[in-house]
Amino acid sequence: MKEKKHRQEENHSREIDINSDSDIPGNNHLSNPLKNEDEPETSENTKLALELEEQKDKYVRLFAEFDNYKRRTAKEKIELIQSANKNLIIDLLEVLDDMDRAETQMTETNDIEQVKSGNALVFAKFRNILQQQGLAPMNSKETAFDVEKHEAITELDAGPQMHGKVVDVLQKGYTLNDKIIRFAKVVVGK
Repeated sequence: MKEKKHRQEENHSREIDINSDSDIPGNNHLSNPLKNEDEPETSENTKLALELEEQKDKYVRLFAEFDNYKRRTAKEKIELIQSANKNLIIDLLEVLDDMDRAETQMTETNDIEQVKSGNALVFAKFRNILQQQGLAPMNSKETAFDVEKHEAITELDAGPQMHGKVVDVLQKGYTLNDKIIRFAKVVVGK
């Protein structure tokens, strides 16, 4: 009986005393519900620790994803570099075939004019393929010397009208899609 009475007193002390009006003095309001004593209390530190673990997990996953992205793009870049000239090489194979035929023709014939014309066709085809790829020779002879385009090998007395101009081209300069890939080696007049 005592036990029953004790339980009733305990339940009575646990009664929820919530004020529906926040202006009425007291600790318990609808906007401030009581903590349930049956649930284990989770401290703010525990919540923060869980949130920190979640953020660490997100960071590790993001870092791994970025690392995989870097590896994948590096692999794609290597593949691109290795196959970048594939189309040019395929076009040049035609010229190589023509050169083989010209070489065979040179050994079988004594007609010099026929060999010259055959070689001229091969050379023209080769230059045409390179021009289609964007390669263009620089026209340097008798132009003003420009350090951005020319590399002076020597100077030569060439008279007052050729002073500071290119007198002779020892090695042609080339541009690829309007970007200089080789400077012209020239002789400059002084």
